[in-house]
Amino acid sequence: MGRHRIPVLDPIAATYLAWCERERIPDHTIRRRRTVLRSVGTPGTATREEVEAWWTTRAALSNSTRASDLACLRSFYTWCQIWEHRTDNPTIRLTPPKAPQGAPRPIGRADFDRILEHVQDQPPLHRAVLLGAWAGLRVSEAAGLAWPDIDPDTRIARVTGKGNKTRLVNFSTRLIDQLLPNTGGNVVTGQAPWSAGTLGRKVNAAIRDAGVDGTFHKLRHRYGSLAYQRIRDPKALAALMGHASVATTMTFYAAAADEAAAAIADAVVDD
Repeated sequence: MGRHRIPVLDPIAATYLAWCERERIPDHTIRRRRTVLRSVGTPGTATREEVEAWWTTRAALSNSTRASDLACLRSFYTWCQIWEHRTDNPTIRLTPPKAPQGAPRPIGRADFDRILEHVQDQPPLHRAVLLGAWAGLRVSEAAGLAWPDIDPDTRIARVTGKGNKTRLVNFSTRLIDQLLPNTGGNVVTGQAPWSAGTLGRKVNAAIRDAGVDGTFHKLRHRYGSLAYQRIRDPKALAALMGHASVATTMTFYAAAADEAAAAIADAVVDD
């Protein structure tokens, strides 16, 4: 199993997780899927009644957690059908709970400055923080970014996101200057890359140590909120952030535009 030390006893589930690794699905996503599959017991051979009984055991969890659990399990059964491990989908009668997405809570200017000051002597973390806040990258995207992916002349980076889909993101001259030196390898570490899970834990710990209530993902919220305030173009922002749908951008950033503007009006990065 490589990166995952705790074995999954169900051989079909184990095969699925091995496939996820070969497809370079982010580590944290694989860990989440493994946890859900283990909670079912033997998902590869579970009957519809057994899966529905498992679902009842999740009733006390939050709607967002239950929705995430069901999404993980449905992803597994879709894979099972594609690869002919099963012909049925035992989650067919389960209804995902509504988990409304709240407004983004971007890190404000003062807190962002505190984070930068705290990590200024830790170059990998400093670069990672800037990739989240100034380029809107997900933690897995920042962890996997390499110098050959960046064209210093056009300031365009080829970013590999969810599902191994690539998109082009414009970097400011100031951001590229802060990412230097160009080692030819991983942008964040300058050498062997960290996994997304490792990078996320390190950055989140640094943010807490700086006395800020935030996460790497809130740095991405900062980028999205600032970008929407500047361009008011949800289609362009969706492309930059790798959203599958413009509706996601509209719901998540445009709906909270006024609140976000008040919090981060002075936090614009100059090119």
